[in-house]
Amino acid sequence: MGFDYLKEIDGAATVCDKEGVVVYCNDCSKSQFAKYGDLIGQNLKDCHMPASWEKICQLIETGESNIYTVEKNGIKKMIYQTPWRESGEVKGLIEITFEIPNEMPHFVR
Repeated sequence: MGFDYLKEIDGAATVCDKEGVVVYCNDCSKSQFAKYGDLIGQNLKDCHMPASWEKICQLIETGESNIYTVEKNGIKKMIYQTPWRESGEVKGLIEITFEIPNEMPHFVR
């Protein structure tokens, strides 16, 4: 991959292949999911509820993205799930999550 641009960003970046097997975790992702051990080589099906696994499969199949926010323990996060492609072909799914402030500027340009 060369230089790992996502390695030290302030957000968790996790990538799986088309079968749901984790192929990449940046430092934040590794820290966030440390209680599950090393996720590389693990299948997301084993750690998600059936409805979540179905959504993952749908995103990989359709090539669509899924974007939403969550709040847990008073911390809001943006979740961005999108297929990764090579030469236009879906190869898997990328999930990037990052904290967002309770109040955030919004600009219309």
